[in-house]
Amino acid sequence: MLKRITKTATFGKLKTLYERYERFLIPGMLIAGVFVDYVTFTSIQIDTTFILLGIYALVAGAVIAFTNIYDNKRRENRYGILRYVRLALPLVLQFAFGALLSASLIFYWFSGALSVSWPIMIIVAVLMTSNEVLQKYYRKPLVQFAVFFFVLFSLGTLAFPFLFSSIESIFFVLGGVSAVLVLVLFVYFVSLYAEKIKELQKQMAVVFLGIFAFMNVLYFSNLIPPIPLSIREAGVYYDVQRSNGTYILIGEKESFLDQIIPGKTIHVKKNHPLYVFSSIFAPSNLDTTIVHKWQYFDETKSEWLDKDMLSYRMFGSTDSGYRGYTFKTNVLAGKWRVDIETERGQVLGRLKFVVENVDKTPETEIIVR
Repeated sequence: MLKRITKTATFGKLKTLYERYERFLIPGMLIAGVFVDYVTFTSIQIDTTFILLGIYALVAGAVIAFTNIYDNKRRENRYGILRYVRLALPLVLQFAFGALLSASLIFYWFSGALSVSWPIMIIVAVLMTSNEVLQKYYRKPLVQFAVFFFVLFSLGTLAFPFLFSSIESIFFVLGGVSAVLVLVLFVYFVSLYAEKIKELQKQMAVVFLGIFAFMNVLYFSNLIPPIPLSIREAGVYYDVQRSNGTYILIGEKESFLDQIIPGKTIHVKKNHPLYVFSSIFAPSNLDTTIVHKWQYFDETKSEWLDKDMLSYRMFGSTDSGYRGYTFKTNVLAGKWRVDIETERGQVLGRLKFVVENVDKTPETEIIVR
């Protein structure tokens, strides 16, 4: 009896210490998950990255299952080493969620234009920050399962296009359906040992279907970027020539400040063509079409007008990305933008620039890509 009291007192001290520093530990584990993602994405192959993300998902699922099954036990059966495990598991869950959510954000960030794909990026960013801000809500089973479903949905819809080297819509749908099936089996398993989860099944079904429908609406509205494609480089030039596997780009000479400030001014002689060059990362076997949608801003109507839809075929990529270009003649003076899209209209990137007609072409520079 005395031994049990001593162990209880030790656990109480540890729990008090944990609760005192929880506000630092929770965000610390979130930051750790993001840091691991950064190291992972910059140092290893993408296939290995998906294996690690799969491991994080398994860990998150195991933590959620153990936590809810353990909390369902009678209080007198909660003594022993497992209570120490239970005390530490929220930190493990924060790390796994942090790594998985930041991975989704990184993929979405590099695969789409912020001006178009901002809804999904904001959702992922809010879920990441709410890991810290809404800690007490993350302890509720319904919230845990909902976030876990979102994570699995994102992982499935990221992995399927890579696995099949295709950005066809069917693979996004299959990724989402696979997440639904996994969650249904997972909830069923946990509910066998946790009565509370069985009581929440109807609510969970509504939440899961809501998330599934919402994500599909975003995707088919072209607000979710076309993973696995991602822009490596894009720019506006006076001329682009291909020579022995490289591209010779001739553009207006710019200062460092000009290069980092968006919406630059291009000085063009009248009737001289403008070229848009883009380099896009893609899996080695992916075969698709890239579209450059040239738009001109009509000041009188205060709206963007489509001027040309120019495209080129791409198959796979090199380390520097698959490179291609389109060009347009008779470019009017004024505001222009070129959306770099898939055939479905998913926006990979957006170039904005202002054309100013001049009598003499300014100083140029040659860039080799």
